[in-house]
Amino acid sequence: MDPPDRQDRFLLVIQTNKGIIYKVANAYCRDAEDRKDLIQEIIIQLWLAFEKYRPEFAITTWIYRIALNVSISFYRQEHRRTTLNQPLSNKVVYLYEENDDGKTTADLYHLQRFIKELKEIDRAVILLYLEGKSYQETADILGLSVKNISVKVFRIKESLKQKFSTIKS
Repeated sequence: MDPPDRQDRFLLVIQTNKGIIYKVANAYCRDAEDRKDLIQEIIIQLWLAFEKYRPEFAITTWIYRIALNVSISFYRQEHRRTTLNQPLSNKVVYLYEENDDGKTTADLYHLQRFIKELKEIDRAVILLYLEGKSYQETADILGLSVKNISVKVFRIKESLKQKFSTIKS
């Protein structure tokens, strides 16, 4: 039986940082039911690792690291399970999402689509970059060198620019 204060501390950490969990899950799962499963798995893994958290690291770094690792594993499992005889067109696979005002934003749609086409680790890098994380924080979260992160961000941005240029012309 876990002491109530441990549970309370954990719930406070989750409540305070739930946005991270939702952002990561959304980046790796399009389907709402799969996203719920992924969020649940992330929270379970955070709970299992909670006592091992080392306070010298930012709590957000710890959460990102676990959430991304769980998401990448989840994505790989789902990717292996899902096979089609024919590829679906992008119009079927990706639906436009609506803004609060009810209008669709084509650039946001394309950005999300292009990010979902990236390799799992590149998707994690760009997600953290767009979140405003420094290269050092990103390196700490993903267990890569700062130089590696810098090169990846540059290459991903160039790739995204090129993809956007093909739809703009």
